[in-house]
Amino acid sequence: MTEKEEQLYQDRLKKLNALQKAGIDPFPSTTNRTHRIADALGEFIELERSGKEIKLAGRVRAIRGHGAIMFGTLDDGSASMQFILKKDSTPVAVFELFTKYIDLGDFIEVGGGLMTTERGEKSILVQSLKVLTKSLRALPDKWHGLHDQEQRLRKRYLDLLSNPEARNLFVQKAKFWQIVRGFMTTAGFLEVEMPVLERVPGGAEAEPFVTHHKALDQDFYLRISLELPLKRLLVGGYEKVFEIGRIFRNEGISTEHLQDYTQMEFYWGYAGFEELKDFLQKLYREIVAGLFGSTKVKAQGEEIDWGEKWEEYDYFDLFKKYAGLDLSKATDDELRQKAEELKIKYMKRDGRGRLIDLIYKKTVRPKLIKPGFLVYPPVEIEPLAKRLADDPKRVYRLQVMAWGTELGKGFGELNDPIDQRSRFDEQMKLREAGDKEAQQLDEDYVEALEYGMPPTAGFGLSERLFAVLMDKSIRETVIFPPMREEK
Repeated sequence: MTEKEEQLYQDRLKKLNALQKAGIDPFPSTTNRTHRIADALGEFIELERSGKEIKLAGRVRAIRGHGAIMFGTLDDGSASMQFILKKDSTPVAVFELFTKYIDLGDFIEVGGGLMTTERGEKSILVQSLKVLTKSLRALPDKWHGLHDQEQRLRKRYLDLLSNPEARNLFVQKAKFWQIVRGFMTTAGFLEVEMPVLERVPGGAEAEPFVTHHKALDQDFYLRISLELPLKRLLVGGYEKVFEIGRIFRNEGISTEHLQDYTQMEFYWGYAGFEELKDFLQKLYREIVAGLFGSTKVKAQGEEIDWGEKWEEYDYFDLFKKYAGLDLSKATDDELRQKAEELKIKYMKRDGRGRLIDLIYKKTVRPKLIKPGFLVYPPVEIEPLAKRLADDPKRVYRLQVMAWGTELGKGFGELNDPIDQRSRFDEQMKLREAGDKEAQQLDEDYVEALEYGMPPTAGFGLSERLFAVLMDKSIRETVIFPPMREEK
């Protein structure tokens, strides 16, 4: 604390002690409020005419005036209202309690009748006052708030107090997931919850977090994807399943990446690739229209209309166009040479799939601005997708692209257990060479496939979509993102 903050803290501590000595509980467990402020404002005319005394409760957000009349603003999260104390009409004990002990940031309950001031301000004339919470620290300045980005994220509760835009952002985020959940359930998908702790992490290329289960005396991984348990459910007879849940990846922080975040994945038995595309366009349009009231969104300086026909981008064609390599012929040495030419950092142990992906992210991805599907990448970069029947070097995978980033990924799911085992074996070779992000062999999953899984379309989107639609970094759209410890 600064010297000024320390002084304010000590002054408030003295008021707290004085309240307790006077027999006033500064932290009572109940309030007798009769109305939320928003409700009182909604019924204001009737309540004012009736002269009925009501009780409001909330945080004191402003205090002004002196002498015979005091004004303040009370905010309960639903709305705010002015309150007034007058020496000639407010009981003396109430007036003194307010002037001696109440500071900005305190929670109070006020009782009285509603009135409209000469300036037209809807107000409550205070007749009774109860301290609900005595705050010991001064709030950030209402008009300036917290400017330092790290402090805003570290002390998000203060950012929310002083920044209505930040509060509304998380209302919108809740709405985002409500829209997704509503769309999926309306479409007949069953919402389920899969384990967070896994013996074998799978479904993505990412380094997992490790934890220890004391009762079982065994290490477990925090899941890096929702995929493999959900697909086991299709083996078990379900046709449409989805989950909205947290996943955990022990990787770097960026404007688009976090270590723990919320993802939605669904798996749809008997659905084809084209059917999946139609479904996704409807889902995304409903999300965008539900958040913005229109299918048009401006982000990163570029307005996009999600209601227009989506583009279809061929992975091989675009790789050849922007990276200058034909993936049907390019050797691993040519890929390494291209990576070096582009000054891309890679490890000597990196396999063909990782090299292709690194080059793609540098050359192709930034060019994909309009909404569309990037389809049919090489098999090396997608161990869990089904091969194309007429081109086994490519797989049924689509990525929803816009503004130069990936906003969702879908598959024609691999249900051939022999091919799946072979792909896992290739991934295990990469792990043995030191690639911690390569996928691990999941024997139980392969065994499940051996019992048979129907042709399946799968898809996943994360809260990155919300962040991009809001034109913000993903850390800004998480209420309490992980932060480095302050020194």
